[in-house]
Amino acid sequence: MTIDELYRDLHRHPELSFEEVRTAGIAADRLRAAGYEVTEHIGRTGVVGVLRNGEGPTVLLRADMDALPVAEDTGLDYTSEAAGVMHACGHDVHVTCLIGAADRLAATRDEWHGTLIALFQPAEEVGGGAQSMLDDGLYESVPVPDVVLGQHVGPAPAGLVGAHSGAAFASANSIDITVYGRGGHGSRPETTIDPVVLAAAIVSRLQTVVAREIAPQETAVLTVGRLNAGTKNNIIPDFASLGLSVRAYSEEVRTRLLGAIERIVRAEAAASGAPEPLIEHAESFPVTVNEPAATERTGSAFRAAFGEGSVLDPGQVSGSEDVGLLATAAGAPLVYWILGGADPDSYLAAARAGTVDRDIPSNHSPHFAPVIQPTLDRGVEALVVAAREWLA
Repeated sequence: MTIDELYRDLHRHPELSFEEVRTAGIAADRLRAAGYEVTEHIGRTGVVGVLRNGEGPTVLLRADMDALPVAEDTGLDYTSEAAGVMHACGHDVHVTCLIGAADRLAATRDEWHGTLIALFQPAEEVGGGAQSMLDDGLYESVPVPDVVLGQHVGPAPAGLVGAHSGAAFASANSIDITVYGRGGHGSRPETTIDPVVLAAAIVSRLQTVVAREIAPQETAVLTVGRLNAGTKNNIIPDFASLGLSVRAYSEEVRTRLLGAIERIVRAEAAASGAPEPLIEHAESFPVTVNEPAATERTGSAFRAAFGEGSVLDPGQVSGSEDVGLLATAAGAPLVYWILGGADPDSYLAAARAGTVDRDIPSNHSPHFAPVIQPTLDRGVEALVVAAREWLA
């Protein structure tokens, strides 16, 4: 099966977080066929292959496997066959490229020395996959790497690659808040404590956190993505719930954001004479930090292999990742780069018209559809070039 065929197959059969049984099985089979020592079910559905090739450094290449609960609307002839599930973030690209790179590196063992680890991670989308593998004894099962490398496909022109040095992907926190009141008839609000008004006050007040508590030279996002309350127009409910998404590029700003949210929610509840609110923390991603020296070394290898015009600095990405946990636990540098996946001609036309954000579907969109080539070939090549740069 060619990598193009493999990609189409994976795209047709997406699997949600911690349900990547079929995908993991394909990865494990391909690694065994290439001569890797394979360990399955690390972190429930994670797969790791180890290829020992003499003395030298240990390099870990990582790909995430999970899809999203998104109904696909791409019109592709290889569209998802799973109802309401889609590879809307490109993890099928990541898996395909790592399998391709693992095959190529195994076939060219006379050109490098050291130990290569190919890691297929579950559940990146819920922020628990990397930690689950670590908790399940990842580095007791495989050697501790000297560097962690990986890539993420995005809506940049296909053929381009590049990493941002330092804080590259934002931290993310998902927070669920429930505020309580005292329900009653809509005609007699004076007999109630209205949680709808309380929730509205919280939403308005939260907009001041980034505007008035974060310095202009710092970057943060605080989004209220969900607000639910009530069942009928003339009934004041007993409670309301809110869902927040918070992002930052430093732990100091992140801590300040979370503290401000808790302070405002509790203060507004007190101002309304309401009971103590419930604040629950759900998914959490750390800041993804590319080690500067390692990023420059890998970027130089990309420039030598692909040419200056094919290597970009994407700047800080407001999306989030948990790949950094694998590097932190190993005490190793991380280099995590962007792989372009958009049709170059369409991207150029949209750029000239100033409509890139509107016309080029981004990750998590039901319309997200990376072009197969040159995306896959460049993704395989990037992993091989980066691995060989670090292997002896």
